[in-house]
Amino acid sequence: MSDSLRDQLLKAGFKPKPQSRPEPSARKNPPNPPPSQRQQAPRPPQKPKPRDGEIDLAKAYALRDRNDREERERAQREAEQRAREKKERKQKLNALLGGKALNDAAAEIPRHFPHANKIRRVYVTAEQLPKLNGGELAVAQFAGRYLLVTREIGLAARGIDPEALVLLCDPHEVDEDGVPADLVW
Repeated sequence: MSDSLRDQLLKAGFKPKPQSRPEPSARKNPPNPPPSQRQQAPRPPQKPKPRDGEIDLAKAYALRDRNDREERERAQREAEQRAREKKERKQKLNALLGGKALNDAAAEIPRHFPHANKIRRVYVTAEQLPKLNGGELAVAQFAGRYLLVTREIGLAARGIDPEALVLLCDPHEVDEDGVPADLVW
């Protein structure tokens, strides 16, 4: 058992690796190898040329990035344009409705109406209720408040912003549900 692995392999029939001999006369300039064995200077790796109608992956990514960037910029410009238009509408409504609201602080009669999928109310006086139900007065929304205004101002507000006019009764319109508009509840 004291045989080394090398000895055991030699007994099994394996032959030792032949050792290479150094050349007795080392030349300073090696002989020129034949042209078939000469190594050429290494070339940089070449990209495969795309076939007709194909573009390489880097160009595809660059194109996609450019399209995404243009889309974001376009969306931002549109959002800024909408914000400018909204600000202009708000300024026009402020000029139109400023000081023209007919809301009375002493009004105690609530007039309910649907707006934004909810039932809202504005308080009116006993003289204003028949005018509101008759279409002589309207309700406009501005700065989070419901303002009682004349019909003409309400229509002008709708011309500026269709969402500004929230209630304008038509006295000739037949109610679909049969409930009169002047019902106080």
